[in-house]
This record gives sequence, C-alpha cells and structure tokens, in this order.
Amino acid sequence: MALSGMLVVALIAGGAGGLVGATASSSGDGEAAPDQGPQMNEPPPEAPQRDPDTIAGVAQRVSPSVVYIGSASPVIPGGGSGFVIEGDYVVTNDHVSSELEEAGIRIEYSDGSLSDATVVGADPTSDLAVLALEDPIDVEPLEFGDSEEVIVGDEVIAIGAPLGLAGTVTQGIISATDRPVSPEGEDVGQFYALQTDAAINPGNSGGPLVDLQGRVIGVNSMIITMGGSMGEGTGNIGLGFAIPSSEAQTVVERLIENEGATYADIGAEFDLSSPTAGAVIVDEPGAVERGGPADGAGLEPGDVITFLDTRRVNSGQELLAMLRDRSPGDEVELVYRRDGETVTTDIVLGASGD
Repeated sequence: MALSGMLVVALIAGGAGGLVGATASSSGDGEAAPDQGPQMNEPPPEAPQRDPDTIAGVAQRVSPSVVYIGSASPVIPGGGSGFVIEGDYVVTNDHVSSELEEAGIRIEYSDGSLSDATVVGADPTSDLAVLALEDPIDVEPLEFGDSEEVIVGDEVIAIGAPLGLAGTVTQGIISATDRPVSPEGEDVGQFYALQTDAAINPGNSGGPLVDLQGRVIGVNSMIITMGGSMGEGTGNIGLGFAIPSSEAQTVVERLIENEGATYADIGAEFDLSSPTAGAVIVDEPGAVERGGPADGAGLEPGDVITFLDTRRVNSGQELLAMLRDRSPGDEVELVYRRDGETVTTDIVLGASGD
C-alpha cells in the first residue's frame, strides 16, 4: 500500500528469519587484488558437494551461521531468525527479541544445538537487536557486505524458518534499492530498504540477505501482502524488504559498544498523514523545536519542505527516511514553501534525543 510516496509495510515476526545476500565487490581504477570472499563454513562431509559460488553452495556454507530465535518458555509462541557475527553475537530484529525477552530467549543452530541468549542492545527505531549467546558453538561468523554497491538484478538468497519451516532457502534478485518504507509499529522509524522478490514470509524476520559470496547485505524485516490487512495471515507476493547492511552494521556496532543509536534530526514535527506533496510541518505552536536546527534555519509551523539538497521530498515519511542516510552535524540545503513562496535555506542537522 502506498502512502504519499512511502510504502507502509508489515513486520514479519512469528517464525524464523531469513538470510540475506552479501554485496558484490566494487571495481576500482587499475588492477585490484582478487576478492577471495568471506570465510565460510565447510559443507557437511556427508552432503553432495556444490561449487561455493552457486545457490546450493552458498546455502550449504552459510546455513550453519543462521539461527532460529525462540522463547525459552514452551508456552510462548512466535520467534524469528538471526545470524552469527564476529564475537559470537547474533543479529536479529528488535520486533523479534522484544516479544521474547521477558520469558527468556533460546536460539537453535541448524545442527540442533541450543543456547540461551540475552539482549546486548536493541534499537526499535531501526528494528535491530544484538544478542549474546551463553553457549555458542564454533561456526564461521557472517560478514556484512556493502549494500551501497548493490544494484537491481543482483541475485540474493534468503535462509530461515518461514512459518516454522526451519532451513528453508529461497532465491531471488534485488528488485529495487532505496525503497522508502514506513513499517507498521509505534516505535519503528522510516528508512530506505532493499526490495527483493526472494520469498519472505512471517518467520523470516531478522535473518540475513546474502549475495553469491555469502556476505550480508540486509536484514529481512518486512513484507507487503494482498488483502484487507497486511500481516501474518497472508503470504509472500514477491514484495519483501530488508534493512540495508550500510545501516545495520553501523547500528549493530554501536549496540555492541553499549552506545545508543543516534540519527540525524531536523527538530520539527511533521504531519505524516497530510495529502500535500512535501513534508508538512505540523501547523501548531511547538511543532518547531525552539533552538533546534529547523528553528535556527527560520522554518515555522505550516511550512512544506519540498527538497533536501537535490532530492525531491514527496512526504513527511520520505523526508524522515532521507534523514536516516545523513549524520548529525551534516549541513544540507532545504527548499520549502510558505504562503505560496519558495524559500531556500541551509541547515545543520541535529541528533535524535538532543
């Protein structure tokens, strides 16, 4: 469902997550050293061998590092997926871990090994969480790729337990990049996602999206479904969305370091339901934070922001997604409308929570 240039999508907890593909290496000037790819698990000795750069080969070598995340209590339903990174940490979605944390979290490896886990840090705004394992086993950590290097048509793989079917592998392509999405949920923010047609269903939440080298380029999180509502009752229609690795890696590193994730902020409240083209600042006193970036740049309640630097802004949700690609302290140019006149101004972005 489209809303003023921003897709409203459903989160997909309820089973195991999916594994998402890593990015291809970028080319540079001159001769570069050949990319040997990340270190991956050896396939089971009893399994028929496949070339490591095939779908089957990547699935064999990455699957041991993808885990199912469930409750330590047998009476608590639901769950999701995650993947092991360096240091025996597990990355997953916040909407997976937050539903399980109170009763205790237990993860299951692909070989059936179990370990209890605790939440190291979580960021509802980005829908990411990091878990620490009490009894980790020896698997190769997955590496983050560079989602900025992904292009439409790149092949990707999702591995997880959709609808509770553990070890499921699906394959597809990157259908779009920089897709602005607004996940359903009170605390989840707006951001640009990777869109894929690899089958993702409830239970794929928190798994990685990998390329044919096995690097993580995204964290599966959301889907659009047909029908009157968007949720777990309906299945995949080829519209799945993953948090790009460029954002995920930054957030994960800050969570491990026990630092809160911070985002660029403009210091104004937007009317996210306005049909007006552009980001409409709420036309009420206090909608522009006194002393904040917007106030310092001369913006007022009722102003409509139409451009951020050279990018057109179609809605308040889209502007919030654009700000996720910026850092506190960045200086940007804004174009806005007021009383029929167009004004251009520079603004130094603040930080969320300031």
